[in-house]
Amino acid sequence: MVRRCLATLFFAAISLTTVFGLPAHAVTLEQKLAALSGFSQPTTPSALAWRSAWENQAAWADYAFDWSTDLCSSSPDQPLGFDFRMPCRRHDFGYRNYKSVSQFPANKSRIDDAFYYDLRQVCAGYSGISKATCDGLAWTYYQAVREFGSLVVTDEQIAEVERTAALSAASNS
Repeated sequence: MVRRCLATLFFAAISLTTVFGLPAHAVTLEQKLAALSGFSQPTTPSALAWRSAWENQAAWADYAFDWSTDLCSSSPDQPLGFDFRMPCRRHDFGYRNYKSVSQFPANKSRIDDAFYYDLRQVCAGYSGISKATCDGLAWTYYQAVREFGSLVVTDEQIAEVERTAALSAASNS
């Protein structure tokens, strides 16, 4: 009788897993931290791995990652036309997910460095005054997250970066 009840419970659990798509095994904290570390390095392979995961979030469902984003928070997502949305997404991912496992302070600096790496990759697609302007904005956004942990860049700061970049470009010509 006990075996029959256990067998019934076992098959019921398997059925629920199949019907509701529940994970067959739980992801351990160590596995989740390893994935987070792999997704938050200031390198091209890390950025590409994160982008691939972001494009196929369902494959990572067992990890219960928080993929939500407010993009560049209260700062422009595309300042002066430079598209910083993807770097802001990866940055939000790192902040939200490390906070959810109470590992944020130990990883904040690396997440911010990865953010700056991603911003510089955006800027690498430009040249001349546009690149100088983009680089200045990237540095400003990076300093904002390093100092404040959020992206708060004012229109006045953006205008100052643009003026500085224009002066730098003029003196280099």
